[in-house]
Amino acid sequence: MELAFHSYYGSLAIGSPPALFDVAIDTGSSDLWVVGPWCGKVCDGLDTFDPLSSTTFHNLSLPFSVACFLGSASGYVAEDVVEMAGFSVRGQAFAVIDEISQDFLISPTSGRLGLGWRSDAASNHTPFAQNLVSSGALDSPLFSIQLARYSNISNAEKLEPGGVLTLGYIDTDLYTGPIEYIDVSGGSLRWELPLESISMQGSSLQLSASSVAIIDTGIPYIVGPASVVRSIYGQIPGSSLAGGDFEGFYQYPCSTRVNMSFSFGGSMWSVNPADFYFGQVNSSVCIGALIDGSDSSTWILGDAFLKSVYSVFRYDPPSVGFASLSEAALADNGAGDPVPTPTMASDPTEVTVVDAATLGLGLSPFFAATAVIASVVWLL
Repeated sequence: MELAFHSYYGSLAIGSPPALFDVAIDTGSSDLWVVGPWCGKVCDGLDTFDPLSSTTFHNLSLPFSVACFLGSASGYVAEDVVEMAGFSVRGQAFAVIDEISQDFLISPTSGRLGLGWRSDAASNHTPFAQNLVSSGALDSPLFSIQLARYSNISNAEKLEPGGVLTLGYIDTDLYTGPIEYIDVSGGSLRWELPLESISMQGSSLQLSASSVAIIDTGIPYIVGPASVVRSIYGQIPGSSLAGGDFEGFYQYPCSTRVNMSFSFGGSMWSVNPADFYFGQVNSSVCIGALIDGSDSSTWILGDAFLKSVYSVFRYDPPSVGFASLSEAALADNGAGDPVPTPTMASDPTEVTVVDAATLGLGLSPFFAATAVIASVVWLL
């Protein structure tokens, strides 16, 4: 029995002198947080941030807490220098975590980098990427993501190359054809799009007119309303709710090639059948990556969807763009390459420094920032 839990992460540094941390890349949240030295046995073996080790640390003495599908964490809000991929933000707000639920973090990650908007920040402070945009540090007000998959999960190492995150520009080598942008829904400042329709095994399913999808690199699943998820699995003969160790998931015959697509802005985007597979009960019964758990009209499209597209998250105008992956991007999937090394720039001439929550700074030279992502897999 196995489930393919995983997390995509990148490296950043906090403090003076800088301390390096691996953090999950999460477009579904808006806060940067890392575990502190008092988070207990749950954090054994993880790199923890020690406020006493940084000369630029400032405790804001504000309580902080987050909760999601994967777990919960609490601590306090502080400010310090945060650096990633050639950009450094002075006075960046982040949270130091004192308490965290079991299994919220997958080693070696020590926290999460929320790439959402300030309107969703539990800290009520501007996120790292949005500070870069507001200050004018980025060549373009956007970031883009390509997530790799494994060609054979059973042969995956604990750490594998996971794809590419770029800050401020679009990597034209990683996609083909046009990038199709969809404005965020109803003017909401989050990476949430109007969802037009869903197709499963060639059949279209009815959705409410208010249906939206949150584009979320922070979870491995696709999450939908219980009634619609039940109808979707009804299109797969032999599928049913799983039990035992797989309670909360659906199971389906491994011999079935699952064809699932989502429609945004008039275009259909398909989930690769390899990504719909989330594990297996035995040699003939597989577990699906589609689960129920959201409200009546909200979907969450996590890594199971995003591994099939090149994604661009644009701040101005607020929108998300999808494009088909290039042959070069597809060739990286499961290629067995070594895990990339951290990409925090160490040469001061390659670091663009900005102040948190300041506007209109003319910063040069522009440093084309690429943060390679590594992926962590648990096989249970």
